[in-house]
Amino acid sequence: MKYNFDEIIDRRNTRSYKWDQVGPLFGDASILPLWVADMDFYSPPSVQKVLQQRTDIGIYGYSIKNSEYYEAITNWFERRHDWSIQQDWIIDVPSVVTTLSLSVDLYTKPGDAVVLQSPVYYPFYDVIKGNNRTVARNPLRIENGRYEMDFENLEQLFKDGAKLMLLCNPHNPGGRVWERSELEKVAKLAIQYDVIVVSDEIHCDLTFEGHPHTPFASLSEEAANITITALAATKTFNIPGLHTSFAVISNSELREVFDKRVKVLSIHMANHFAQDAVQAAYNEGEQWLDELIVYVKANLDYAVEYLGQHVPAVKSLESQGTYLLWLDCRAISEDPAELKELMYKKAKVAFNEGSTYGEEGAGWLRINLACPRSVLEQALKQFVNAINS
Repeated sequence: MKYNFDEIIDRRNTRSYKWDQVGPLFGDASILPLWVADMDFYSPPSVQKVLQQRTDIGIYGYSIKNSEYYEAITNWFERRHDWSIQQDWIIDVPSVVTTLSLSVDLYTKPGDAVVLQSPVYYPFYDVIKGNNRTVARNPLRIENGRYEMDFENLEQLFKDGAKLMLLCNPHNPGGRVWERSELEKVAKLAIQYDVIVVSDEIHCDLTFEGHPHTPFASLSEEAANITITALAATKTFNIPGLHTSFAVISNSELREVFDKRVKVLSIHMANHFAQDAVQAAYNEGEQWLDELIVYVKANLDYAVEYLGQHVPAVKSLESQGTYLLWLDCRAISEDPAELKELMYKKAKVAFNEGSTYGEEGAGWLRINLACPRSVLEQALKQFVNAINS
């Protein structure tokens, strides 16, 4: 490999949320953190280089977005995902969660039901409840060791009046890369019942061999017409601290409403650093990403094998993408407090406790695998020893 993902990088005392908050949040600064979804790897050299160049300018005034930035995005999705995006469909926003929240606010009314597929990334709940809407749960089912959608229940929620759905594609925390046939069933129902689909596709580039990502809006023109796609380079290239993302909306009426609110809130201006980083990542970071995916998949295989050998009662769900592993620890305990005690007090590790992803997540833990193998080995050893003791 050209890139060394085994290198240990000391992130303590860098204002790292992942590393420097373990003491305040979990009571012990020595806890090994494999929780927050950023990576313990250097970003691609092209990104580091362009950020240094932007720093060296020495004046950090207002910036603009140029055509090269949009071309980097459109070329990437054409090349990697066979999806043709027009530049005028792209609207910059600070984060994917911003897109989720704005969509709930703009396309539904207070009290309306908004569908999510639980368990799911916790901000999905926040943007619904915080906008005074009602969470309509479409729980995922475990079949053959992976999550499957309950289409009968989904249709009933649409029949009952839900007019917006938050889709996690690929799924966080479950690691499912939804197949085209599954997404087509969702699209058919959404079109039939006039439901807008807001598709969080931030993990779209992080899928394993044999599990290609299908952008929901690429299914058909009809599907695109009801879709707001939330995207970012941040997870892919480990630049989440730059707070940059973009929504892709082909429907001109939906896009006009969204764009107007973004400008009213004045969150549309170009960040001095972010646009250059995104452009460099998409144009020059492809080999880095390909090697990263191989490394993360090897970490995944190692973790599944190690846990299977040493604590067979803990079951891992089949992960087809992301750098996250979703562990079924219900045989150990279904009590979130007990699992926290096990992690923070006994194992001295921080994984994500599953109930934050919804009631279906109680008894589950989420592990961030985007770290050097030696760190993962140490964390799993401490976790297993705590269970067995």
